[in-house]
Amino acid sequence: MRFFRRRSGPLKAALAGAAFLLLFLFPLPRDAARRARGEQEPWLRNIAQGKAQVLDLMLGAVHNLRDSMPKLQIGAPQPPPRAPLPPGGRSCPPGVYTAAELRPLLERPPQDPASPGADGKAFKKERWSPEESREKEKGYEKHCFNAFASDRISLHRALGPDSRPPECIDQKFKRCPPLPSTSVVIVFHNEAWSTLLRTVYSVLHSAPASLLREVILVDDASTD
Repeated sequence: MRFFRRRSGPLKAALAGAAFLLLFLFPLPRDAARRARGEQEPWLRNIAQGKAQVLDLMLGAVHNLRDSMPKLQIGAPQPPPRAPLPPGGRSCPPGVYTAAELRPLLERPPQDPASPGADGKAFKKERWSPEESREKEKGYEKHCFNAFASDRISLHRALGPDSRPPECIDQKFKRCPPLPSTSVVIVFHNEAWSTLLRTVYSVLHSAPASLLREVILVDDASTD
């Protein structure tokens, strides 16, 4: 008896499903007679009309998506096509850019190898005064990193030897067509001041002066 009590729920569900199949999937004599006369139940006609409307909406959405696909921009925007050069004429010199032509706007000053964080080394400090410990903890609470160390690392700090692969360092760029200029946009929100300034100086020490058009700082609703 315990077994039948436990299984009574699934048994009722199975019986209900069978009744549904018999009523809706197998035609009744009256429905067969209506179909023989070319008639149809009103509720079936409403379902058929609603189905057609839903299909029309779905097809319209698919067509709209297909038509809009070429307009979607995936990846970086492409520069506009360049105007063709006049026959036999050149608007830019031949050859490739030299190292002097790609020199950055600012040269890094001489680095003190013993200075904090020089050449990308870790910031180390063995003894901390109570004031320094409070300043460090305050930086962690406000910026979630060691702002105390950032404030003591040079804004012109170098990161050591160039870590790029040789094929990147030795790559040459043709003068014609000329390389495009660029704008560097830096967005910040309540950023530590030394970190933000070091980022700006990193751009000035790295980007070719002839190609760097501007550096734009965007304050994203800082409260400091």
